[in-house]
Amino acid sequence: MKDLTPVLLLPDAGPLITLAYADALDVLFKPGWQLAIVDMVLHEVTRNQTPTSQMISTWINRHKSENKLQLVVTKTLKHFQQMQASGLETPKKSNLGEFAIQEAMNDFALINPPPTGIFLFEDHKIARASFLVPDNCRKVSTRAFLIFLEQKGWLESAAEIERKAIINGRNFSQLRFPPA
Repeated sequence: MKDLTPVLLLPDAGPLITLAYADALDVLFKPGWQLAIVDMVLHEVTRNQTPTSQMISTWINRHKSENKLQLVVTKTLKHFQQMQASGLETPKKSNLGEFAIQEAMNDFALINPPPTGIFLFEDHKIARASFLVPDNCRKVSTRAFLIFLEQKGWLESAAEIERKAIINGRNFSQLRFPPA
């Protein structure tokens, strides 16, 4: 019997940036899972002009218009924008994407059946047990995701994507999660 539980892939900013440096954002579609970008993560990767910000923005907008990915709206971004607009001191921006993803995954409990959430990350802090995900969700590093795609035959070489990102200027995380 086939499992009908939907799988939803939620990449953090780090994986989007790394895959953009490698010109490999489309690998996110390889498993055939639903792809969702959390609004705060989109804000993080596009709010400043960077070597990848325009590429990521264009890629997201194209696939959103083709209904290949969805944008997940969170209270985290709304609250951040309200604080900015009112001139209040905003929370540390570096963690807000992760908080917004965690908010989205917690909201999965309200969906019947709850989807399996795959949180794609590249930050060493997230690998720690203190970043909790609901039972129906998993956290997976960019490197582990690429290796998974290669093992399934959906990607020719995980190492080649990593190499291309590094050659193009990305300081790719050396994190191995889950540990080998």
